[in-house]
Amino acid sequence: MFLLAALLAFPASAASASSIGDAVGQSQPKMVKIYGAGGFRGMEAYQSGMLISPRGHILTVFSYVLDTDSITTVLADGRKFEAKLLGVDPRLEIAVLKIDAADLPCFELAQAAKAEAGTRILALSNLFNVATGDEPASVQKGTVSVVTRMEARRGVFETPYRGPVYVLDVTTNNPGAAGGALVSRRGELLGMLGKELRNSLNNTWLNYAIPIKELRRSVDDICTGKFVAPRETDVNKKPERSLDLASLGIVLVPDVMERTPPFVDAVRPGSSADKAGIRPDDLVLLLSDRLVQSCKMLNADLEYIDRDDEVKLTVQRGQELLECTLRRSAGATPTPKKTQP
Repeated sequence: MFLLAALLAFPASAASASSIGDAVGQSQPKMVKIYGAGGFRGMEAYQSGMLISPRGHILTVFSYVLDTDSITTVLADGRKFEAKLLGVDPRLEIAVLKIDAADLPCFELAQAAKAEAGTRILALSNLFNVATGDEPASVQKGTVSVVTRMEARRGVFETPYRGPVYVLDVTTNNPGAAGGALVSRRGELLGMLGKELRNSLNNTWLNYAIPIKELRRSVDDICTGKFVAPRETDVNKKPERSLDLASLGIVLVPDVMERTPPFVDAVRPGSSADKAGIRPDDLVLLLSDRLVQSCKMLNADLEYIDRDDEVKLTVQRGQELLECTLRRSAGATPTPKKTQP
């Protein structure tokens, strides 16, 4: 059961209840409700996040909800801000947003604690979109059942993440909960609630959180611009002869929408892309560690790369992430032939 705005009927001492109440009171102002894309095939247009700097940096999960030009965030006090997507790490399924605000309460990632099996926890999130304004985030209490590695569940749970997880004895995989905060009964940040994962063998759900220790380096890299460099400063830096997808042996799906995802439609046999193992239906996620969210964006970013330089692409195939290093193919033609996956 989860709690809304308060803790109900805990079978604990007054001191314990006070400690839990303090932990919730400290954590609530640091929670964020996030709204973006949704509606397709009944998908929810909301998820959770947490403030990780006084300057408005927000940690959340990387999902379809963020695949939009307009991301709205609602703070615990009800204030609404338009957020900018700074960058993502698809391997960890995390994203960092930025809002124009200052002096905000926040979790300090460097001070995050470590949990063990049996650690009593609180999970805060906007599951089911219960909190839409200044209402408190939902609170669930439970324990860490086991600390294990997601890679041990490869083929059972479909996710690109293969690192350590806290498996929880409380149902945190409900819609909207992903990106929420896992804290100790003392209010110490422990992890970020993961996305909904279903066991392909027995159709059960996994309730888990990713330890903050596993996320900290990538979050720092995103905040310092490693994954997304400012496009505004690139205007005068185009080489005389730019790289393009045709010279790599790649054709994308028809660009029919404003934000058509950059799926591979065809690969030219014998090309650099073909030799690297890229296949039709692969989704291009990163160009040299820079997030690309559409066909237009990928083509535009390639204009800043000299045609004789190597380029690294990260593509998603199902739930697998593949990194490929490509170079312009000699005698490239603009119309590759389709190959079988």
